[in-house]
Amino acid sequence: MGDVRTALAEAARALGEVSDTPRLDAELLMAQALGATRDTVLLRYLDDAEPAGFAALVERRRGGEPLAYITGTRDFWTITLRVGPGVLIPRADSETLIEAAVAHFAGSAGPRRILDLGTGPGTLLLAALAEWRQATGLGIDASAAALAYARANAAALVLPAEFRLGDWAEGVDERFDLILANPPYVAEDDPDLASDVRAFEPAEALFAADEGLEAYRAIVPELPRLLAPGGVAALEIGWRQGEAVAALVAATGRSARVVNDLGGRPRAVFVT
Repeated sequence: MGDVRTALAEAARALGEVSDTPRLDAELLMAQALGATRDTVLLRYLDDAEPAGFAALVERRRGGEPLAYITGTRDFWTITLRVGPGVLIPRADSETLIEAAVAHFAGSAGPRRILDLGTGPGTLLLAALAEWRQATGLGIDASAAALAYARANAAALVLPAEFRLGDWAEGVDERFDLILANPPYVAEDDPDLASDVRAFEPAEALFAADEGLEAYRAIVPELPRLLAPGGVAALEIGWRQGEAVAALVAATGRSARVVNDLGGRPRAVFVT
């Protein structure tokens, strides 16, 4: 067993087979093994002995297990969330919804009441509450495991969120200034879905019938009764689904526009 510097180099080479960011993965796994931050590893520990648990973490990653499940955390927007098996891992592309909402509410006091449908570990709701500190929020999910993470994340971040087990907006009888949703939208036969995502992340948070549109057919008709006057909604979509979801919105009498992510792909339908 050598030093940290050598172990990182060897791990990065090994992880090149399964990761697009093998060096970053290796550094984050080393930080996990040492109980330190990545920056601290690079500044202080490179000449120390490789920690005993590092090799096992690398093997888990080589087996395809998502990095966030191994480290137990994922950064999103301005917050860090606890995650683990049974919850959808937050992704940077989903920040498109928060960015669109921030742009919409710029120059105003912002939303005061926020709803997150399919909240998972609280990703979108807690990011929004961290952005608008005067707001309170409600997150709904059909997974008790996901809600356990969401409640723990809200408590750790000291954010005013309530979470309920439920079927989308069924039983919700109030109005909201901002509605967020990242529902399952992947078709079962989607060839673009990464194999590790398919193998490790919860199917119920990924896949939807009707070529991925099933959840939108449940959520979109509810928006007119759920949105407060002047309220808006941001719905995450698969990159091929913009026109179909916008058409569902138009059928309710609301206006919709498709918002692209940083990669230039359609990522959200913004409803006004």
